[in-house]
Amino acid sequence: MQTGNKENVKVQAAPDFSDTSLYVNRELSWIYFNQRVLHEALDPEAHPLLDRVKFISIFSSNLDEYFMIRVAGIEDQYEAGIQDRTIDGHTPFEQLEKIRMMVLQQLSERNKCFYHDLVPALQQQGILFLRVSELSVLQQKALSHYFRKEIYPVLTPLAFDTGHPFPFMSNLSLNLAVELEDEESSTLKFARVKVPSILPRLLQLNAIKGFNDDGIIRFIWLEDLVEHNLAQLFPKMKIIQSHLFRLIRDADIEIEEDEAGDLLETIEQGIRSQRYGKVVRLDITPAMPLSVRKLLMKNLEVTERNVYEIDGALGLGCLLDLLKIDRPELKDEPFVPGNRIAEQFNNDIFSAIKAKDQLLYHPYDSFQPVVDFISQAAIDPDVLSIKQTLYRVGSNSPIVQALMKAAEEGKQVAVLVELKARFDEENNIVWARALEDVGAHVAYGLPGLKTHAKLTLIVRREQQKLKRYLHLGTGNYNPATGKIYTDYSLFTANEQLANDVAELFNALTGYSKHTEYRKLLVSPINTRKRIIEMIDREIEWNRKESKGRIIMKMNALVDAKTIRALYRASCEGVKIDLIIRGICCLKPGIPGVSENIRVISVIGRFLEHSRAYFFQNGGKGELYLGSADIMPRNLDDRVETLFPVFDKAFIQVVKSDLDLILSDNVKAWQMNAEGIYSKISNDAPEVDSQALFLSRATLKKKAL
Repeated sequence: MQTGNKENVKVQAAPDFSDTSLYVNRELSWIYFNQRVLHEALDPEAHPLLDRVKFISIFSSNLDEYFMIRVAGIEDQYEAGIQDRTIDGHTPFEQLEKIRMMVLQQLSERNKCFYHDLVPALQQQGILFLRVSELSVLQQKALSHYFRKEIYPVLTPLAFDTGHPFPFMSNLSLNLAVELEDEESSTLKFARVKVPSILPRLLQLNAIKGFNDDGIIRFIWLEDLVEHNLAQLFPKMKIIQSHLFRLIRDADIEIEEDEAGDLLETIEQGIRSQRYGKVVRLDITPAMPLSVRKLLMKNLEVTERNVYEIDGALGLGCLLDLLKIDRPELKDEPFVPGNRIAEQFNNDIFSAIKAKDQLLYHPYDSFQPVVDFISQAAIDPDVLSIKQTLYRVGSNSPIVQALMKAAEEGKQVAVLVELKARFDEENNIVWARALEDVGAHVAYGLPGLKTHAKLTLIVRREQQKLKRYLHLGTGNYNPATGKIYTDYSLFTANEQLANDVAELFNALTGYSKHTEYRKLLVSPINTRKRIIEMIDREIEWNRKESKGRIIMKMNALVDAKTIRALYRASCEGVKIDLIIRGICCLKPGIPGVSENIRVISVIGRFLEHSRAYFFQNGGKGELYLGSADIMPRNLDDRVETLFPVFDKAFIQVVKSDLDLILSDNVKAWQMNAEGIYSKISNDAPEVDSQALFLSRATLKKKAL
């Protein structure tokens, strides 16, 4: 019998994918994202001056929405005594503590940037922010007259004492807490004055009678003018002092649809309830005395955790109005995309689709063909029906106007209007009622599920046969966002896709329980399952030929099952690139877990909104585009679609787009193994992906 020394074979233990250290907290990941947005304002080289101010506004509005929705939800968990930990190991209380610490730091950075950098820079350009007290006596008199005529009539001072209950204050309201003394009785009084949100927050003095237009643009804050004229609101009272405060309420609508009856009416009630949700943040100025602070805290039922001391103006989302200033040299160079469908097919969208599938990349390609698709169908005598989903359409929507025209022309129009599109509920209610009034069939989706898919199906009679035309998109049917969001649009007459889309509309508008889709990925039915299957397929390809390759572009990656599948693929050597604008709960670059995964985020002039999922598939590249991010809400709680791109040329085009974004070293940030982002900096030639897409689009436009 032979004996010998056995080789010591070191077998690496499989990673424990339940380890909390492998994940980034969802809420904190969002705060990291908003920090990247803020950086666009902080960086003097990032944008022209007024666009840097724009990013201060976007950062501030983002933060308001975050508190209204996400922080409000965590507060609910904490108050309910829930101690469940997140995938990364945080309790609700621990999340609230970290959120507060990080947000206070960000607000400090924001204000330092605005007041110490941007305001002086604006002043050098002849754009001034002034206080009423800095104006001359004559100017103050002119402003007082303006106040009496234009502002005083809409103000309603509300007293608070034994005879007057504490006044209600609506969500996002800016208020003055006024301490008064009755000159007759010498008793102290308290009142609240709301700064009216229906008036411009920034008043341009050049437009007010009594001010010369010398070319210098001067602004004052509306609240400063109100505060300066409080005596007009409280005659025979002595104004002791006044203090600004602003509050943010829980604005998430929860609807028990089984009990809702008329969903439209329920949503209308829900919008009203947004104004009455609990207060989740109270912003005050540092000068507010403790007595007033405690009075507000007691009556608004908040704790110190909800109170944020902020120097300067409260709520800077209004700064977006500065983009109305006619100073083009202080803004990004305007860009008008080309419309190659109009140029090449004489604006006949149906002829274009019959010739071949059409793929557009907005805003580098015009959004107008999407509008034309509906508006031409509305007046085309050969079009029999139009079916469309509407999530966010905006106000004055030409698409909804076209749908109404189609219904008036006698065409069958069926529209799925998502009434629960957060913060667009009021717009959508208006459009839903308008469509119903002209005879369109309006549905509100499936119980318990938001409909987020972007689909249009048009049926047209051609040569005694019916032909179906589709628009499938990654973004909303909103021409305004079509100019500032990056999104893909696919126009096609592919029968396999048309069959799937028709079945999906039957499920959305009727009682169909169709669950087998041939080509579409449809949430909540099969999206997660198919994505994970395609990830696992790349593992098999990599085992066979070392060709495993995945590129995913999305707004957010949160779903734990998909993250674990990506970790498995990385462990098997599959090369994975993730382009994720916002939340990412996966940590790349962890030895033995995710060293084959790279995560970048691009923040630039345009909002990176497109979703694209590319799988190498052993050289037979497979690509899906659509509306779904990889989040539980998109995979389980929404009707979403991801649609395959069949045209090999289109697959290569999108793959090239993704490769260009991955090479960005100007606007891209990269996440490290700790979940922290830093700007990409290397010795390669500068690549600003959005700027390159713009210059390419300009060249294409000139060639048309």
